[in-house]
Amino acid sequence: MLGFDKALGIHPTMVSLRASRAGVLATNMANADTPNYKARDVDFSGVLDKQISGKRVATSNPRHLPLSSANLLGAELMYRNPLQASIDNNTVEIDVERAKFMDNAMRYQASMRFLDGKFSSLRAALRGE
Repeated sequence: MLGFDKALGIHPTMVSLRASRAGVLATNMANADTPNYKARDVDFSGVLDKQISGKRVATSNPRHLPLSSANLLGAELMYRNPLQASIDNNTVEIDVERAKFMDNAMRYQASMRFLDGKFSSLRAALRGE
């Protein structure tokens, strides 16, 4: 028997991670004029590799929760190195952030459409269509 995890694949996990990443990128854009603010991003490929391989993120204590409070699925929030240094030590480059935000949004939408198709197929199978 095929379970939901097998039927839906990695997409529910990726939708959750992309939604959380959108928040991180939006925070970067909101702080574009904040002196000394350091832009952050998610190590998306690292999380994807761990999710595909089935490995859990290591914790320093067995009582630690496997998910971070930001729902990043154990992803490490990393600092971004700017292409151009700013005088006020802010590392947010608004054009870079917008591009990453739009790319993330398109990929989020693609995963949502994939999931919608999967659920439509499952509904049709249950109805015997």
